[in-house]
Amino acid sequence: MGADALAGTSKGLMTSVDETQMVTSATSDVWSQHVPDPDGPEGFTFRTTYPVNPDGVEVMLERWKAGTEEPPHSHPGDDMTVVVEGRMSVQLYREESGALTEDGERIVLAKGDVGYIRARRIHDARYIEDCQLVYVHNGAFEFLLAPAETG
Repeated sequence: MGADALAGTSKGLMTSVDETQMVTSATSDVWSQHVPDPDGPEGFTFRTTYPVNPDGVEVMLERWKAGTEEPPHSHPGDDMTVVVEGRMSVQLYREESGALTEDGERIVLAKGDVGYIRARRIHDARYIEDCQLVYVHNGAFEFLLAPAETG
């Protein structure tokens, strides 16, 4: 399947708490805490950014070079990644007896794809092509390196 065939799709990445529930825009905390704009049009709500809004999100515009990668890690809040340009992949892990075990197939995200990861879900990221991403984290962002070695 080519990158154009994947454009506009949403890849829900499973939660660490409930392995059967896919994380989507309907279930991710990234889309919670919206408020109406008192001066805005009917039907419009928004969520501002952290730290100005303690219930807000952190947003980053990221660039990654092809061939770079992030080791297994997690974040304290749900996150959403929108691939603006390029291709990347994500591997989910579970911790078993002090070691990390791959949990499912590696997921490839291409231009136009959206991926969600639940809070505290251990994962890595590999950048197959040069990437430009919009990254949204529920609350204050933190990069928590996974404590166990991959097995």
